[in-house]
Amino acid sequence: MLYFCGFMHLANDILALARRAPVMFNELEVLQQKEQVIPGSVQYSIYRYRKMPQWEVDDLGMLVYHQSHQDNTENYIELRFCISGNMYCRQKDIECNNCKFNSAACEQKAASIDVLSFVFSPTHLSQFVNGGKLKNLSDDIVQFRHRSSFSKTLSLCSRTRSVLEALLNHNYSGSMENIFINAQMQMLLLYSLECMVGEKEETTFACKFLANDADREKIEKARAILLQHIGEPITIKELSRKVAINECYLKKGFKELYGTTVFDFYQSQRMEHARYLLYEKGLSVTEVSLMLGYSSISHFSTAFKKHTGLKPCELLFH
Repeated sequence: MLYFCGFMHLANDILALARRAPVMFNELEVLQQKEQVIPGSVQYSIYRYRKMPQWEVDDLGMLVYHQSHQDNTENYIELRFCISGNMYCRQKDIECNNCKFNSAACEQKAASIDVLSFVFSPTHLSQFVNGGKLKNLSDDIVQFRHRSSFSKTLSLCSRTRSVLEALLNHNYSGSMENIFINAQMQMLLLYSLECMVGEKEETTFACKFLANDADREKIEKARAILLQHIGEPITIKELSRKVAINECYLKKGFKELYGTTVFDFYQSQRMEHARYLLYEKGLSVTEVSLMLGYSSISHFSTAFKKHTGLKPCELLFH
């Protein structure tokens, strides 16, 4: 059962909407599950259920905006997704031979329904506030200035589907899995907000070079390299060389594709991973500081507090 913070049990609502019929928990056989709760960070759950043969289920997304007038700390944005049509093998983790060779003969495979829920807290979202004077609906939502709670169903564009597919089928584990999932969740939030305010899926890029698939792939590769170097700080110059694009194009293209600067993206991913290492893995501040490549604990502590609002040692006592 989904239960985070007293409201994530509502994630089964997205399945009822996608099925267009009520769903009872005794109808659901859990094939696989993953969930994470870290104070001040994104909370998520990914549940894979067996699909009943008689069920017809649509792919569906939903954005839930909760505004509490009594207590701002209770505000949250939740993204819910229901994806149908995937096949799940119970022996996947031990490399089922039939699946490895794409054989249709695997008797362990089952049709599945994937239900995903991601909850973003005000603390986490505060890192995206740029303080500019221009106001729009997305800014109001991220900063919780919109005064009424609401939920809105979302169509799943190709970009969103691609991110969800990556989340459901990646091969990362341990620290790399945490880094990967954190980065993908930011993309889901970006694409969902774009969908909500009615931006078109077919994007006309301000940076003309992004219309070229090869150049766009270089920016995407740069993002992947940043995630692989969370513990090994890398400069813009080094990154631009690795992907064979000049620094100016890299910075402009990255900002347009991902809605944030190279530095801000890299720093936010490092601090979210630090939060995971401190809270989930129980590592010391010194250990985490070294793992992330900081030359001193004080520099790490300053960066961590700027991102999270807490000193690293304070998270250990939550």
